[in-house]
Amino acid sequence: MTADLTSTATFDFVTVLSQAAAAYRGSKGTRPSAEILVNALLQAEKSAKQQRLTYPFESLLGKWQLCFVTGTNKVRKRGGIVLGKGLYVAKFITIHVSFNATLEQDSGRGEIVNQVEYGPVLLKLTGPVQYFSKKNLLAFDFNHMLISLFGRVVYNRPIRFGKVKTEDFYNQPIAKLAFFGFFLETEDFIAARGRGGGLAFWIRET
Repeated sequence: MTADLTSTATFDFVTVLSQAAAAYRGSKGTRPSAEILVNALLQAEKSAKQQRLTYPFESLLGKWQLCFVTGTNKVRKRGGIVLGKGLYVAKFITIHVSFNATLEQDSGRGEIVNQVEYGPVLLKLTGPVQYFSKKNLLAFDFNHMLISLFGRVVYNRPIRFGKVKTEDFYNQPIAKLAFFGFFLETEDFIAARGRGGGLAFWIRET
């Protein structure tokens, strides 16, 4: 059974997140409940703000598997965002995000690859990113789509719903772009709040 960590005086969010990562991989342990995991993510976010933590773009580079997400409710309370209950991503769907840097050192620029695999279907979206390290914000846009079925590419071309062309992306104010606000970056997992207010938790691809 999962211990009710929310009742402890000192809430160790790192332990909870590490437990969730290990259990999701299937290596050991039991997954914390959605409620406990959401609480851990909120505590991690609060701690990052209190300590004014900043993370380098390099700590995001690599391939990460989406483990847990929350939605948001339409009703807002006291001007804040009300989170949904959250859920673990079903194991029959694999969702990865990858971040790659450009050759320019310390530019914070690179590429994002968002990939969803469901049985024989693979959907891959790519586009540019820019990381603002002082605020731990990663702005991104998708401008290319690839779809394959049973390993055969059936669609591979630019997409029109990308907000801006790559060459114009870096001139756009972040207020006009999609972004993640990262509040936790470790060797094993990362966590962020999206522009819409939801939380996401990824584990490093092994």
